Amino acid sequence: MKKDIYTDAAPAAIGTYSQAIQSGHTIYLSGQIPLHPKTMMLVSDEFSEQVKQVFKNLEAVCVAGGGHLNSIVRLTIYLIDLTHFSIVNEIMAQLFQSPFPARTTIQVSGLPKGAQIEIDAVMVIDI
Repeated sequence: MKKDIYTDAAPAAIGTYSQAIQSGHTIYLSGQIPLHPKTMMLVSDEFSEQVKQVFKNLEAVCVAGGGHLNSIVRLTIYLIDLTHFSIVNEIMAQLFQSPFPARTTIQVSGLPKGAQIEIDAVMVIDI
């Protein structure tokens, strides 16, 4: 059985998908881009600010699902420009504790609304 996870503290879905879906102890978080939850606009053109907002959005969905950022076990990061890879690492080092999530980073040619980064995640919680 699956359960829909939703919060106003993260941007509403801009398509036919849920912010997150829970199945048992596992919660699958849809990709987040750096939109402000209230305005649904990009927070900044600066890459580091976009990364921080994406993690704020993911954290809000994690909390709505009964977890937190360190409940995340898997991340997939989509970047327009792989030269920004080190910036993502620096910000993640401030937000996550070891053991860090498993992670894949993929370069893409474009993202919704002109975002430079999108991240989806999988987290595991205690029920």
